[in-house]
Amino acid sequence: VQLQASGGGLVQAGRSLRLSCKASGTINDITTVAWYRQAPGKEREFVAARFRGTNTYYADSVKGRFTISVDNAKNTVFLQMSSLRPEDTAVYYCAADPSLILSSVRAARSYDHWGQGTLVTVSS
Repeated sequence: VQLQASGGGLVQAGRSLRLSCKASGTINDITTVAWYRQAPGKEREFVAARFRGTNTYYADSVKGRFTISVDNAKNTVFLQMSSLRPEDTAVYYCAADPSLILSSVRAARSYDHWGQGTLVTVSS
């Protein structure tokens, strides 16, 4: 599965942005999908995940502001970001894996498939 992330850009604090991640293969209800981000000089960190078409998980820093969703018909994963803050500035990556277990949903090393990243810059 190849993943292509898009939708990044420059946005003012408090505004919203939606990222998309188009998969070349099928994303179905056995696939776990996730978003990660990496700010300059920092390690890649977990943002959000949807485990096998069921529950969703979020980092505390984005809970209540970001929403992960999937359009299975279009094999596309979305990350709706609201109330953006300057500290949300980062390159955002999508990831997917068909065999991930629940205990590994936040672990980047557990995902076999990654998109190329899309830059989100939030100005104050």
